[in-house]
Amino acid sequence: MEKCIVKLTTEEQLSLLDLIRVGKQSANKLMHARVLLSADSNDTAIKQKTDVEIAKEMHVSSKTVARIRQRFVHEGLESALLRKPHANPRSRKMDGEQEAHLVALCCSTPPEGRSRWTLKLLANKLIALEIVDSVSPATLCRVLKKMK
Repeated sequence: MEKCIVKLTTEEQLSLLDLIRVGKQSANKLMHARVLLSADSNDTAIKQKTDVEIAKEMHVSSKTVARIRQRFVHEGLESALLRKPHANPRSRKMDGEQEAHLVALCCSTPPEGRSRWTLKLLANKLIALEIVDSVSPATLCRVLKKMK
């Protein structure tokens, strides 16, 4: 990873300082702002800090500092402050309608010879009723736990 030189304009410096002073943003955004201010190379009177020095000062990894520098240089200030979105966001296994079927099934009488529904029985019944293509008992457990 090549060393990217951070040169903040006066407006950018003021906006970052204001962001830190107010402190109403996420902790990551504030930390990224502090890293960018520490990495700024416009002030020639002050000796430039290395990534390792900034990392020790901010209690983060030196790779994190390098990544923040790189994103600022290549993508701009806003991109450097915000977290990168996940590359492969996972979609939900069950939508609201399927969850409603699950709850209705839980509240119904269990199969003959059983005193209550098990997660495995619920999963098999949902597949048999063609409400879902496939679902694991662990997924049903998470869905039911969220629904209480």
